[in-house]
Amino acid sequence: MNTTDVELGLGADLAADLAATALSLARRFSAGATMWCLAPSWQPHAQHIAVEFVHPVIVGKPALPAVALAGPDLVDVVRVSVRAGDVVIAVADADDPDVRSVMRRAPAWGATTIWIGNGQRPPAGAADHVLWLDDPDPRAPATGAFVLLYHLLWELTHVCFEHPGLLKPTECNEEVCITCSDEGRLGEVLSARTQGSARVRTAEGVETVSTMLVDPVDAGELVLVHAGMAIGKVGDL
Repeated sequence: MNTTDVELGLGADLAADLAATALSLARRFSAGATMWCLAPSWQPHAQHIAVEFVHPVIVGKPALPAVALAGPDLVDVVRVSVRAGDVVIAVADADDPDVRSVMRRAPAWGATTIWIGNGQRPPAGAADHVLWLDDPDPRAPATGAFVLLYHLLWELTHVCFEHPGLLKPTECNEEVCITCSDEGRLGEVLSARTQGSARVRTAEGVETVSTMLVDPVDAGELVLVHAGMAIGKVGDL
């Protein structure tokens, strides 16, 4: 970047969050991801992000697949659009119900999540990456502050592309990996097949699991899956 963090008005924490988010995003794009953009209350932001990444405004920079999503049933729209390995980015308040629901379900869909906003922060762990302005001014969405964040995210993502060694996926060499430990994988119930089993979508795909420990289950509920069994339900944030 040609401008210092101080000149941009970014704190050290936010600058570090931007760098980490850009690296994660570059790795996902390099692996073939599509980025799905949401902004339920400020739809132009979703469209702007999509255009920013799709349109290579600098010669030699690749166009990156990004699509803005909208509609009254936004969670359902995202559900049928996202595939494992994709990215969901949202510009929204911390209490936006659709975005909160999408962010909760995204791990079951195998998607990486990015949340941009200001004021009250989302709960810890609500998204993989949170790019947040602590300024509670309700005019922030219209001042250009959010635009600056995702423009910087675009630029830093392309900086990562200039260093191919950074794009290699990290490997887990530990005996127990945090992503495949005994704590279980998040899954979204698609349908209850019979009493005692259900079709569940996880980051690894759709599978039939035993629900004997958590019955009854309904479509849309979130469960923890381990060794072919739903071992618990996941409640609201």
